Amino acid sequence: MHVETKLPPVSVGILAGGKSLRMGENKALLKIGNERMITRLIKELGDFPEVLISCADTKDYADLGVKLVTDEHREIGPIEGIRRILQTAEEEYVFICAADMPLISSDLVRYLEEFISSDYECYVAADEDHIHPLCAIYKKTVLPEIEQLIREGNYRIRALFQRVRTKYISLSDSRFDKKVVKNVNTRQDYVEIRKPLVFCVSGYSDSGKTFLIERLVNEFIKEGYSVGVCKHDGHDAYEDKAGSDTERYMKAGAVSASVFTDTRFSIHVREPHDADDIIRRMTETDSPPDVVIIEGLKGSDHPKIVLIKEGEERIPPGIKKPYICIAADTKSSIKADCPIYGRDDIRGLFFYIMKYYGLI
Repeated sequence: MHVETKLPPVSVGILAGGKSLRMGENKALLKIGNERMITRLIKELGDFPEVLISCADTKDYADLGVKLVTDEHREIGPIEGIRRILQTAEEEYVFICAADMPLISSDLVRYLEEFISSDYECYVAADEDHIHPLCAIYKKTVLPEIEQLIREGNYRIRALFQRVRTKYISLSDSRFDKKVVKNVNTRQDYVEIRKPLVFCVSGYSDSGKTFLIERLVNEFIKEGYSVGVCKHDGHDAYEDKAGSDTERYMKAGAVSASVFTDTRFSIHVREPHDADDIIRRMTETDSPPDVVIIEGLKGSDHPKIVLIKEGEERIPPGIKKPYICIAADTKSSIKADCPIYGRDDIRGLFFYIMKYYGLI
């Protein structure tokens, strides 16, 4: 008879105490979409019994509603954060990751958890190039060895694995791509990991959405970014060019029709979908865009530049937050809790978009 073994509960510890020297600012507080990296990790790992953060300054994380621990030994790197988390955690096993690893998932932690047995004390993710001490499960029994390493002045976490029973868990043997353990160390890493930057330009009819998007596209291209544009038709009135072959095929009942040349193609598909489906398809091409601008989609959860026409004094009803900023004909009488730019201030709008997403 097969007896199912119950896995021990696992706490989660996130290391957020690094100096972020290469990035130049606190990486944990950088945004992906409209959410800080640290917040994203806490939400993703929030189903585990507890989440702890090792940090240098508790005030930066006081609003997150999780346990915070600080270093007792300064300037010795992540080994001290691991020590303090293991000291404080309620569970015997603790998954440790870094705050600058935004692609860590609860599924990955559950996968590592399956390897827990009485044979090992550390369970470390590995790919074909590296082992990842900051994507690993540690048992509290390793604490004396960590403390001994610190007394010896040996702050390398890998030295611990030579002293305790350690299992290396190959990601190549799993369904997880090694990108899941990628760190955001530099500004370029940040740009790459958060592709594409997605936002809407929203407003009511004749507010100038298309004209503004054209100019923003030019501005992003000038700064070296590739841009994709997605137009939402809220009235479901979209039709292919009247009389075209693809329109005739679709009217004949084809579920899809395409036209292509040596340099481009277009596919028409009749099926339910939303903006995220379209963005995913746009980014699965050989040349995915760095930026996707959606025209319309007032009721979506994507951040928005809101266009306000002359004479309007506030954001029209039906345009859902979050707002990046307002683009308006005139600033003087508008009431809003977000920045307001003239619709012709394309450079100002561009820089504020970049600031909003933490890219400058």
